Amino acid sequence: MPYTSGPYAGQPGGPGGPGMPGVGPYGLPPRRTTNGLAIGSLVSGIVCCLPPLGLVLGLLALPQIRKRDQAGRGLAVSGIVLSVLSSLLLVIGIATGGVGTFWGGFKEGMDEAARSKSPFSLRTGQCFTPEGKLEEYATDVTVVDCERPHIGEVTGGFKVTGFDKWPGEDAIDRIAEKRCDTINSGYALDTWAVPADVWLFYYLPSSQSWRLGDRTVTCAFAGEKKPFRGSVRSDATLLTDDQESFLTSVNAIEAVTYREPEEDPDEDFTANKVWATELLGAINTAYAGLGQRTWPAGAAPSVAALRKELAAASKQWLKLATATDADAYWEAYDPAWETLPGDLGADARTALDLTGTPPVGPAGEGASA
Repeated sequence: MPYTSGPYAGQPGGPGGPGMPGVGPYGLPPRRTTNGLAIGSLVSGIVCCLPPLGLVLGLLALPQIRKRDQAGRGLAVSGIVLSVLSSLLLVIGIATGGVGTFWGGFKEGMDEAARSKSPFSLRTGQCFTPEGKLEEYATDVTVVDCERPHIGEVTGGFKVTGFDKWPGEDAIDRIAEKRCDTINSGYALDTWAVPADVWLFYYLPSSQSWRLGDRTVTCAFAGEKKPFRGSVRSDATLLTDDQESFLTSVNAIEAVTYREPEEDPDEDFTANKVWATELLGAINTAYAGLGQRTWPAGAAPSVAALRKELAAASKQWLKLATATDADAYWEAYDPAWETLPGDLGADARTALDLTGTPPVGPAGEGASA
């Protein structure tokens, strides 16, 4: 152990003591050092990609070892021998094409390792396939090109805040469902470009990862039953102003239709009336939003026709939203749905270079209402 204090700390060396050339502390001979080039030669000789370097380092090390009376001659000789053998193998490999095969396999292995990630290291826009079954928590996923079959596509993520300790999976799940729904909606504004069997999905922290500081929720679209091809991304960075304005106006109608209460108005009249009022608001907002923009000549007639349909639908949905009881609600229910354009402007979408056909589900039915 080196001294940092005491009678010998900072003292100049004297005869037979510290500091005397060729003599170690307390009169002992100094420890023989190992030549660094010899060590480098052995390491380079072992590493298959550096045999010439190992040969050079070994040849330089031998005279230094003799001149400085250092240790490491055996290391240098071993490095030279290994380097010569490795160099011969390298030359043979180049001549026979074996190096190319090896390097190709090595690169493929490195690429595969780079694609294997934790779900929480995924980045927005990456497509992936989980190791094993699609589930809420996984330890490994493989990143793939979005044009290849994949199970999921990352839409974004967020950090869970507001909890001093593990709040339980149910609490995080409620937060994730709402936040990821908003993130997914902004990521795929062209909803008809999303396959019918691809749905909202997210990875949650586990109680174990939470204790290690993990607070990340990763949001995604994921195939429920089978892989899909192609990216579903159609956010503001990829759309024109006209496309974004159109989709922002009409998407709310589609979103609200999916939230219709499961209970009939006879069972829960209030919930159904609240939902009808919400859908009426979405229809009126879309009508106003589509009227605030000057559309390209090719799309203007289709947008105008859609606004006319929305105006007619608004009148019928007003009757539904203001129904005084369940009987009145049922009386207005079918006429309201009949006036709502089921395609939500397919001609206008096509004219704006958006997806003009709703995704088809397993039974051949369109995904939109």
